[in-house]
Amino acid sequence: MKQRLPIPTALALLTFCGILLLPQIVPALKNLRSLDPQRIPEVTQFPLRDGSGEASSDPLASPAVMEEQRTKRLVMAAPKNLIDPAHVLDSFYASLLEGGTTTILHYGDSPTTADLITADARNMLQQEYGNAGTGFVLMARPWAWYNHRGVEMSASNWKIDIAGISELRDGLNGLGGVSFQGAPGAVANWKLKDSTHTDLEVAYLAQPGGGEFTISAEDEPLGTISTSAEERIPAFAHFAIPAGASHFELRVTQGPVRLYGADFRKPGPGIVYSSLGINGANVTLLSHALNGQHWTGQLRHYKPDLVIVNYGTNESGFPKFIDSTWGREMREVVRRLRTALPGVAVLLMSPMDRGEKKETGEIDTLASIPRLVSTEQKVALETGVAFFNTFEAMGGQGTMGRWYQSEPRLVGADYIHPMPAGAKIVGQLLVAALREGFRHYKMEGLKEKIVQLDAEAAETRRRAAMLRPGAGESANNTTFKR
Repeated sequence: MKQRLPIPTALALLTFCGILLLPQIVPALKNLRSLDPQRIPEVTQFPLRDGSGEASSDPLASPAVMEEQRTKRLVMAAPKNLIDPAHVLDSFYASLLEGGTTTILHYGDSPTTADLITADARNMLQQEYGNAGTGFVLMARPWAWYNHRGVEMSASNWKIDIAGISELRDGLNGLGGVSFQGAPGAVANWKLKDSTHTDLEVAYLAQPGGGEFTISAEDEPLGTISTSAEERIPAFAHFAIPAGASHFELRVTQGPVRLYGADFRKPGPGIVYSSLGINGANVTLLSHALNGQHWTGQLRHYKPDLVIVNYGTNESGFPKFIDSTWGREMREVVRRLRTALPGVAVLLMSPMDRGEKKETGEIDTLASIPRLVSTEQKVALETGVAFFNTFEAMGGQGTMGRWYQSEPRLVGADYIHPMPAGAKIVGQLLVAALREGFRHYKMEGLKEKIVQLDAEAAETRRRAAMLRPGAGESANNTTFKR
């Protein structure tokens, strides 16, 4: 005898499916779509990995193996490493939903400096929500491995000042924490792989006695900018990019200048994801090294919808610092961001695992890492910002040991810096968590819209009933009946 679903259960399932599919057929709800029917088959084709790390999708696998894979899939499909009890990411999700330009600033240390993790996250988000441009790029390479995927760079004759190890010690280091001093003969070149950008903006310090620089595109001059001003203040020079141009040159032509970087944009809608990494950086870069007023002006100019703070790896080598003052420094970073950007989403992103070789030869997690991650999560909860547990998302205790022994290898021999394949995994984990949070946000919005539509429909029915002959008398009788 066939077993059938109880009627209430069946009705509940039908209602749930109806809620999911309603935005597909009601134009007014199109922005609340949280399910693409064309992607449903991907659920059954999700590649899983067995104990050896190899993908497993054998249709002839035993029932026990298939059940284990199903369980893994369910666990993997429910990321719990993004914590946002105060719903501070809702403003970021709202920006995605509106469909304009959504700007993300990602501060971090050496992996971010090389555009690892961030490049993959940028690519995935731009493929899904649109590409609004390359974003912010430094004037030149402060380190040989500085990189921004999609941009070729070359420069000469600049004196580089890096926040945290600055010789100038004034904290006026721009959005990316690095300033570049140049005189006539200093030059910077950027070549973009994408030739559809329409806007270029150069960030600089206006100052007494400031010199001049010129910008050209494909060897055609776009303009000359004087950096002279009565006082030292952040300034920005905007240029329209000629159609099809992809090679840009900045050249100092007169006097001394102090520049920060270039920002490349497209009309959108879509994502701008700027990678702001400083080699060897730690949390004190944002809590103290950058001048507060100056950094506030930079942040407000770029109008981010989400700021990601991704430090901890370098600090983890100093356990006394972790156990004493690290949490206080991170609280100061959050305070500064909240002061500069009221209402803007802030996400603290924990460091990855960091491995060390034990006397036994085993590669295990550095003891301070779990304590640091726990402290950071506590800071996020106490300050009301979001938290992404990168350490747990990538596998928790001993991950770098497993990554080092994997084939292909996912982390370098220092058990700290990920190889490109490992960095891509971390980027995917971050984007998957944000995507899941966005899906939940849209579902809640859809529920609210349905409740609103039901209320409006009920009000329409009430008014229609009042207009029927005798409705008023009947209503009065009902009202005063005792």
